[in-house]
Amino acid sequence: QLQLVESGGGLVQPGESLRLSCAASGFNLGIYGIGWFRQAPGKEREGVSCINNSGGSTNYADSVKGRFTISRDNAKNTVYLQMNSLKPEDTAIYYCAARFGPECPLTTGRYTAWGQGTQVTVSS
Repeated sequence: QLQLVESGGGLVQPGESLRLSCAASGFNLGIYGIGWFRQAPGKEREGVSCINNSGGSTNYADSVKGRFTISRDNAKNTVYLQMNSLKPEDTAIYYCAARFGPECPLTTGRYTAWGQGTQVTVSS
């Protein structure tokens, strides 16, 4: 059974950083593409970043380009999202999701396994 667990969320001030982790259990994360998504209150879930199974291809939403970096450590079965220069509009629940295949889309419908999410709040 594919299981994903996010961690690393919290409350930070604008301009600060957080690193989210997405740990997999029950399967080899290295053969799956992983996406990070977020959902703010009253808004639809949106794609933030993704990394393909080999780690050779990444994708970012325009709103986070230059501030967020996705990476993976297949030996630890974990994918990370380093978030720098956080803004209040980054406040949301962040989810990681897995999909089998070499592509790295930022669309929710292309992912088949989801974690429970971790809250990120950016506020002064």
